[in-house]
Amino acid sequence: MSTSNGIPRRCDVLVIGGGPAGSSVAALLAKQGIDVVLLEKALHPRPQVGESLIPHVWKYAELTGAAPLMEQQGFVAKAGGITVWNGKIHRIAFAEFGFTRPALHVERDIFDELLLKHAERQGAQVFQQVTVREARLELQQPEVNYLDKRGGDTVEGSIRCRFVIDASGSSAVLAGQFKSKRLIDSRMRFLSLWGHFKNARYVGADGRSYAAREVGKVRPVTFVTSFEDGWIWHIAMRQVASVGLVINTDRARAMDKNQREGYFLHTLKSAPYLDRLLDGAEYLESSFSQRPDYSYYSSKLCGENFYCIGDAASFVDPIYSHGVLNAFYNACITALAIAESLQNPAYRARHAQLCENRIRQFYGFSRSLALGEFGGDGVDSELVSRFMRQVPRVELELMLAAAFMSERSDNFHQLAENAGLNLQPTQARAHVMEKLML
Repeated sequence: MSTSNGIPRRCDVLVIGGGPAGSSVAALLAKQGIDVVLLEKALHPRPQVGESLIPHVWKYAELTGAAPLMEQQGFVAKAGGITVWNGKIHRIAFAEFGFTRPALHVERDIFDELLLKHAERQGAQVFQQVTVREARLELQQPEVNYLDKRGGDTVEGSIRCRFVIDASGSSAVLAGQFKSKRLIDSRMRFLSLWGHFKNARYVGADGRSYAAREVGKVRPVTFVTSFEDGWIWHIAMRQVASVGLVINTDRARAMDKNQREGYFLHTLKSAPYLDRLLDGAEYLESSFSQRPDYSYYSSKLCGENFYCIGDAASFVDPIYSHGVLNAFYNACITALAIAESLQNPAYRARHAQLCENRIRQFYGFSRSLALGEFGGDGVDSELVSRFMRQVPRVELELMLAAAFMSERSDNFHQLAENAGLNLQPTQARAHVMEKLML
């Protein structure tokens, strides 16, 4: 039975949020014939930062069935990465680690809408411009209360379900209810500022710069450079380049939005090599955006009738492009846990605990790799060690190379040692470059 606005009164699984995590878990469950409703507060396509995806995402996209759609969309394939970190230049190529499918530079507004529509085609009922207010999980069948903002008027409603999946991103609806959202130590707390540039030059794998119009002919790399207060990314996409910087929250705390935008543009002009890439490029003023205080985690992730996944569970420094990978990974293990729980309700608590351990493993690994902290702030060192022992060696070598490029390989070696693994620095395969011809 559905309400007058078309939203059903009941379903098996209610998903909050239509980003990569929410859309992917909805697609996986709907493919199995499970009754899924997804509520998304925005209307896609929604403004999002341009993003780099590492090749690992393909195996999860194959599971959801979205891989052919991603190929057909024609996102920019990238050759690898180049960093200029404290003046040292290094390059990695994914092909050297056995990956046959390319890493990508994607427009997240297009990418996210593609995944959401795919979930709908798999049978999930998707309703946009519907904001979830709260989820009453104490009831035998959880009740989710929402505000339906379609059509101009705001209408209150509710839906009963057996499981709630919070994939609401940084809104973290359930963590807000639980009061379980934890900001990490201020020394490791970051925010990002970004914008888009038209006709910006980009860096190829050979260390040379190319005109924006060449991006479909000469594959770009994700270009990263450090500066005094943090680091900067340059991601060449089909029409624009996404350029942004990551800094400690304390550095920008006293700035208002206009001051932050001024700081952002001034930093790009004075950063190594960025001035050359952006010389003559058109800054799209309406594209400026920011994400404050994004280094956090939730201390309560999964229970007998709820799961928190993707950014609704945790987020750390995005230097290794783990964000979308984390969303896909969380979606796959959550879909498995819920499907098993629907078949055998008596084991719901066990499946939830196993799923939470896996989510914490990935968060702990990403956090430890990016920030070099091996315990505390939601990181379980033993879970991280178990995770690393399960990762194929070639993938560990790729992560070591990435860590070496940003001078964080000591962190990685400590992680490997804790896991009883022997990885030598010579295996990094992060090639030294003498100079860039930009």
